[in-house]
Amino acid sequence: MMKEKSTIALVDDERNILTSLRMALEAEGYKVRTYNDGVSALEALTEDPADLGIFDIKMPRMDGMELLRRVRQRSDMPVIFLTSKDEEIDELFGLKMGADDYVAKPFSQRLVVERVKAVLRRFQPKEPGATPEVEAARVLERGKLKLDPERHNCHWDNKPVTLTVTEFLILQALAQRPGVVKTRDALMDAAYDDQVYVDDRTIDSHIKRLRKKFKQVDDNFDVIETLYGVGYRFKEA
Repeated sequence: MMKEKSTIALVDDERNILTSLRMALEAEGYKVRTYNDGVSALEALTEDPADLGIFDIKMPRMDGMELLRRVRQRSDMPVIFLTSKDEEIDELFGLKMGADDYVAKPFSQRLVVERVKAVLRRFQPKEPGATPEVEAARVLERGKLKLDPERHNCHWDNKPVTLTVTEFLILQALAQRPGVVKTRDALMDAAYDDQVYVDDRTIDSHIKRLRKKFKQVDDNFDVIETLYGVGYRFKEA
C-alpha cells in the first residue's frame, strides 16, 4: 500500500512561480497549498500544518526569513528557501536559522521537485514498531558526541545541540568513521539525494554552521578538521 503523498506549502509573491511549481509538484502527486505572502501563509500553517514549506525570501508583508522564524517557534517542519543569485548572504543566514535547503532562482521545476523529494526522504519519522533495543543500538557515540538518528537528537558533553536535518546527516557521516577523510562529494551523497546538484560552498557553509553551533556549548570544540583541497574528517580520539 503506497504512502499518501505529503502536503507542501508554497509561498511566493510571483504568480507565475506559484502556478508552475504547483503544477510540477502536483504532477508528482503532492498536495500543494499556495500563498502570496508570509502573513497569510503563517495564519494557514498555524491552523493546518503542512509536511514541508517552500518559502521565497523576498515577499511583501512578511518575508521568508520572518516566516521561517515564526514557523520554527511551533514546528520543525522542513523548509526550502527560494533565493535570487545575488542573495548569498540571505540564503546562508536562512540556513543558519534552520532552513533545510535553498534553491537559487532561476531554477528548473525538476530541480525543486528533486530537492523536495530529498528533504522529505531525510525527514521521515522513525518507523513505528522499532524496539527500544534496536533504537539504542543506532545511537552513535564518539567521545563527547552522542547522535541519536531515530530521535534526531544531538548532544555534546551531555548538552543538547539543535541541528537541521542536513547538518545532522553531514555530522553523522563524519562521525561514523573518525580519522577518515570525507570529500565534499561524499558528504553531498550523505546529506542529499544523488540526483540533486549541490554547490561545494553549500557543504562548506553547513560545516561552518556545525562548528559554530558546537562552539556555543563548548568553546574548545575542534573535532571537525578541514583538509584543504580534500575535504573534512572527524578527529580520532
